[in-house]
Amino acid sequence: MRRVVITGMGALTPIGNNAKDFAEGLLNGKSGAGPITRFDASLFKTRFACEIKDLELNDFLDRKASRRMDPFTQYAMIVCEEAMQHSGLDYENIDLDRAGVIWGSGIGGFETIEHDMTEAALREGAPRYNPFLIPKLIADIAPGYISIKYGFRGINYATVSACASSTHSISAAFDYIRWNRADVMISGGSEAAVTRAGIGGFSSMKALSSRNDDPLTASRPFDKDRDGFVLGEGAGAVIIEELEHAKKRGANILAEIVGVGMTADAHHITAPHPEGLGAKNVMKLALKDAGLNKEDIDYINVHGTSTPLGDLAESKAIKAVFEDQAYALNISSTKSMTGHLLGAAGAIEAIAGIVAIQEQAIPPTINHFTDDPAFDPKLNLTFNEAQSRKVNAVISNTFGFGGHNSTVILKKYE
Repeated sequence: MRRVVITGMGALTPIGNNAKDFAEGLLNGKSGAGPITRFDASLFKTRFACEIKDLELNDFLDRKASRRMDPFTQYAMIVCEEAMQHSGLDYENIDLDRAGVIWGSGIGGFETIEHDMTEAALREGAPRYNPFLIPKLIADIAPGYISIKYGFRGINYATVSACASSTHSISAAFDYIRWNRADVMISGGSEAAVTRAGIGGFSSMKALSSRNDDPLTASRPFDKDRDGFVLGEGAGAVIIEELEHAKKRGANILAEIVGVGMTADAHHITAPHPEGLGAKNVMKLALKDAGLNKEDIDYINVHGTSTPLGDLAESKAIKAVFEDQAYALNISSTKSMTGHLLGAAGAIEAIAGIVAIQEQAIPPTINHFTDDPAFDPKLNLTFNEAQSRKVNAVISNTFGFGGHNSTVILKKYE
């Protein structure tokens, strides 16, 4: 099968509005959490989130077109343009029938569902719905818009698997290229769930941290006092190409995708398998797919949401897969900085893996204050500060409600 590489990336996150600033935020241990500004959250149990900051949509999108998009699509368009520019891909002079888009979002047009539908339903008299209501809210509209902008006429669809969505999108794009069904793919994910319903819904599930007195340190993966995740928003995009296609045009190759895995817990709609069975299986499958041994992996960017059950289950899975080699790994959760971007999490965390390879440094798990005796103290969870080390191969894990698990393995290009 054909080799597959990444040649461009774009990021819009709570700790940086482009890939360069995102990378700096990661390695500097920056927290993106703060009081919610999108709406009055004073009556909510959780009153903070990881929001995007200082974003001027008019700098990126035509005002008329932007009004016809939900924020999750706006974010997608912004990061795809950055990724395309970064890749240097002359999309007018490639085979557009072999260029496609696969995009992930766990929810899609959450703000549109919440605002436009509710307003129309509550309006007195005859119901009046926005003619763009349906195109704004459906999850597959983002890859549709992206393909229209760049003229990509190949494979095009959306992946929806909750928090595993964008890792699934990258995995699918990788497969289509190595199977010789495409040469170039735009892939990634976006989410815009910092809304009343987003905060209220996740809070009612007791999934969110309620550390309102100290939101900057609320996301505490692996810490004894972790009390839930912090909701984030944003997007990440990568340009994925067949190796010879990239070399022929003199592309700057950022990393190689060498393996993927996909499994289901088949256990519970929201809780992970207590022994991390699905997580264990997905990492094993990805290693086998990549043709790598456990000794070949240097860093695992874990799902690590800062929930009591999830962090523990994933650590058990890592020990089950890597055995004593687990102690030679660096492990970190960048959600401690970005919060949980739901369907966009896998995309920005894959980019974090690329940053680790390029900078030969591991982003930290910030906000660690108290050791939890439930975790093996010999695991290197990269607490509080970035660590320099040789990074050749990276695993990125994402797991979603419904028991969906997806893993991608990135490697330094040689």
